[in-house]
Amino acid sequence: MTTANPLLHTPARPLPKHVAIIGAGTIGPDIGYYLKSALPQIRLTLVDVNQSAIDKALQRCQDYAKKAVARGKMNEAQAAAVVANIEGTTDYARLADCDWVIEAATENLPLKRRIFAQVEGIVRPDALITSNTSSLPAARIFAELKHKGRATVTHFFAPAWRNPAVEVIAWEKTDPAVVDWLRWLFCITGKVPLVTSDAVCFMLDRIFDNWCNEAALLLDRATAAEIDSVAAEFVHAGPFFVLNLARGNPIITETNTLQAEEEGVHYTPAPIFRSVDTWVTVPPGKKVDVAPETKAAIRDRLLGILFSQSVDILDRGIGAPADLDLGCRTALGFKKGPLELMRELDEPEAGRILQRLAAERPGMPWPQRPYAAYQDFWRHVLVDEVNDGDGVIKVITLRRPEAMNALHDELTDEVLSVIRRFEADPKVKGFVLTGYGARAFCAGADIGRFPSMLGDAAAATQYARDCSRLLVHLDAMKKPVVAALNGMALGGGLELAMRCHGIVAVKDAWMQLPEITLGIVPGIGAMVVPYRRWPQAAATFHGMLRRAEKLKAAEAHKLGVVDALADDLPGLIAAAVARVQALAGRPSNIARGPVPLAPLEPIAPAAASGQPLSKEIMGILENAVRDAAAAATLDAALEIGYRAFGASALTAAAREGIGAFQEGRKPDFTKTA
Repeated sequence: MTTANPLLHTPARPLPKHVAIIGAGTIGPDIGYYLKSALPQIRLTLVDVNQSAIDKALQRCQDYAKKAVARGKMNEAQAAAVVANIEGTTDYARLADCDWVIEAATENLPLKRRIFAQVEGIVRPDALITSNTSSLPAARIFAELKHKGRATVTHFFAPAWRNPAVEVIAWEKTDPAVVDWLRWLFCITGKVPLVTSDAVCFMLDRIFDNWCNEAALLLDRATAAEIDSVAAEFVHAGPFFVLNLARGNPIITETNTLQAEEEGVHYTPAPIFRSVDTWVTVPPGKKVDVAPETKAAIRDRLLGILFSQSVDILDRGIGAPADLDLGCRTALGFKKGPLELMRELDEPEAGRILQRLAAERPGMPWPQRPYAAYQDFWRHVLVDEVNDGDGVIKVITLRRPEAMNALHDELTDEVLSVIRRFEADPKVKGFVLTGYGARAFCAGADIGRFPSMLGDAAAATQYARDCSRLLVHLDAMKKPVVAALNGMALGGGLELAMRCHGIVAVKDAWMQLPEITLGIVPGIGAMVVPYRRWPQAAATFHGMLRRAEKLKAAEAHKLGVVDALADDLPGLIAAAVARVQALAGRPSNIARGPVPLAPLEPIAPAAASGQPLSKEIMGILENAVRDAAAAATLDAALEIGYRAFGASALTAAAREGIGAFQEGRKPDFTKTA
């Protein structure tokens, strides 16, 4: 059964031992480097007809590894493992024992068919075969294969070693187990797999290619620099800047010609793409002045094509709405997904923009359903269920991979809405909360609106109360919720886990409360709950709060903070389900009255890393911990924490810490004394 969270799937085949990539030009070596970085134990073979291309590709992998070491992303031993067992060849016979062959050659259908005919004659019948095409349907590429069930498209995005998105095409001949395995493998290796149907240009290239094509069609009324300047409201880099970067003019001509042939002449590529090599435009962060009327026309057209393509993708079932928005942010560099933009503009304005597009660009897709139908989905959570024989357990996955699943208002509200929807259902025995991917359960909470509240204690205090709405609901629940830590749990993410009724973790997970290094205190329970729930671990929490010490899962298990450890992610969910079953009918184990507190011995204001800290913030934190432990009720103790957070917002340390975070530098608390 296909699961919403790929990592809940039990894979039908093991990790590959030997992977081959055909095409050592632009993207092939990048795909190979990503795979070797994530799975250094595999053997990688790069295949090309040109020995010079192979040599350059092998050197590129070496250069990437050297840069990773220089930037502190890898150590020497890790880099050596990544570049080991990579070979280049012009001999297809070297693919005989491959588990997976990825074709990354030129976008030429006859060429791809010849390649796959040759590959199929060499590899085992169970070896996977995928094509990295951005536009050609799998049904066309693999039409002549004998074993079609093991073949599909895996569409990577540049730079493939770093860009997390990859489209996995579920075409009619592919074995669904192959799609599920690919989703699982991509997810455990740090990618974000997005499943689409087998339409020309799939999902994300429909957005990108038509966004660029409309930009070119607007050149009759504006310059490339003006269009990129207007587009900067929505994307990190304008369409012409990206086309220059990717040498993408021929790609747009090719892909839009395909769309025009299949779906209508309104997709015909702008003729100017055939005559221009490089666009004169502005880089990201730079703008030119644009006349108001021209700006409005550009803005409407760019939004119009974005909305038109998006509703068409959903109406035709090419992709899922949450995947569409996520893919646009992660793969294409949009600041917000198109459906989020539609929602922010509201129905009348979105309708006006689409009507203008229909007038200017007849034939472009038009919504086939009411506006609200395109907004009815969970954007940041995945919901699965496990049936244990006499009921179900809902598994809620936090999915914000671009932010390591950090909490923000909408994610918080979505988790709360899922729980509220199902907690009264007699068939539902409880819930499991976990994070997307293999790296993070939840990397804290987005700073969000907090910087605007610096200097306003009342606003910051209320902000902490508001951010606690999910946690307070968990405190009062009758059905158990278990946090399954699939990776790091930081700050607000750890505070969320602490309020769940049980915690299980993979063995290499770890926890941290880093707020004091930002010149603030944790405001939604970390100064309160651990001392009421795990008094035996008070000294550990003193260190975590005052020195930002890390707590590894194995040590947390010894302390009784973590209930069970798992070797891997499938084992983690099994452990979480077992914990839900064990907790059925038991109330929250957070002490409601005052609790004794281990002494807070005086320490120097310095983090475990050696970073100097603010003595003032340390004092606010220690006073809050003492007062909260002595509070008569849990509610009163939590209120002390909210107010301490508000008090920290008044300090020079908070201004320095938050400012440094936003500027990407280390804070200097010595100047806040």
